[in-house]
Amino acid sequence: MTATSQPDPDCVDFVLAVLDSLDTCEASAETVDEAFGLLADQRRRLLLEVMRAFDEPLTLPDAAEEVAVRETGSPVPSISAERVHETYISLYHDHLPRLVEAGLLEYDQERDLVSPTELE
Repeated sequence: MTATSQPDPDCVDFVLAVLDSLDTCEASAETVDEAFGLLADQRRRLLLEVMRAFDEPLTLPDAAEEVAVRETGSPVPSISAERVHETYISLYHDHLPRLVEAGLLEYDQERDLVSPTELE
């Protein structure tokens, strides 16, 4: 097998750091795979980042707007309503249910409110 491009040193360093941390982790292989699966998508990581940053319940439209801001690197007035709507739909139908099922977030559908999970 012949490499066609140079490896990203930041990525290599990150992977090695993660592997080092896994050496001291007592999680099962299945748990590690599940965690990496949850974190594999950038939009899910950004939603978790938003919820950690605010550390309080947000409406899903507000959370979608914050995720869109982080995805684009643009301020809210520069982001189209269509982009925020697409982000909302993606969060509602795909990413949020996965994070709720994993116990990382809570969702009150009646109020359209996303909350960080109260971990003990």
